[in-house]
Amino acid sequence: MHLKVIEGRLTGTGPERRASGEFVGPQGELASYAFGWTTDSDDHVARLTVGIGAGNPGGGSFHAVIFDKDGSYACSLVDEPFERVPEGGPDLTAAEARAHQDLPFVWWVVDRVMERDRRARWMKHWLLSTNSIQTGEVFTRSEPILYVSHDADDGLWQLIGATDADPAKARLSHLHHAVEHDPTLLDVLDLEPGESAYRAGPHEPWTSEPPPRPGDHKA
Repeated sequence: MHLKVIEGRLTGTGPERRASGEFVGPQGELASYAFGWTTDSDDHVARLTVGIGAGNPGGGSFHAVIFDKDGSYACSLVDEPFERVPEGGPDLTAAEARAHQDLPFVWWVVDRVMERDRRARWMKHWLLSTNSIQTGEVFTRSEPILYVSHDADDGLWQLIGATDADPAKARLSHLHHAVEHDPTLLDVLDLEPGESAYRAGPHEPWTSEPPPRPGDHKA
């Protein structure tokens, strides 16, 4: 059996997002998870719950915060419950979670979710305050995003519409704001430095690693 991260519901409006999902390990291990973040909160952290062992002795719900640490993310167990999840059990305090024999498995689940759940990639870009350079038309939302690149040299993301990039009109904006207005970007948030993706229209599928475009340059 292959490892699976199954995306569940995404709820929330405005600056708040909450996402849920299910995890199935390679040996059939089960876990449920939920995470959420609020873009205008004073504490720049996200919230997380992972539940295991529903109905079994030793089962429980682990709660944590997720935060930016040296350009990546880190987690810290907390007492305050975040969400109820199907595979969860009693809410564990931070001390109880640290002493739990399955804590290494829980952290392993968290890392797989952060890799594979597209909403978690969105949350991570918010945590890291990832910047993007947008053409003027994309910034004002007068054109859909048709080309996305993740620069290899400086790590910046470029968002380009139908009009060729004009450096004089380029704008700098956080990447997570673009996803709020265009959730289809969820499918390309895992581009590695040096990779890019394009599509023919706003409702068309993304194609990764297109050939170089004539006259392509930074916005």
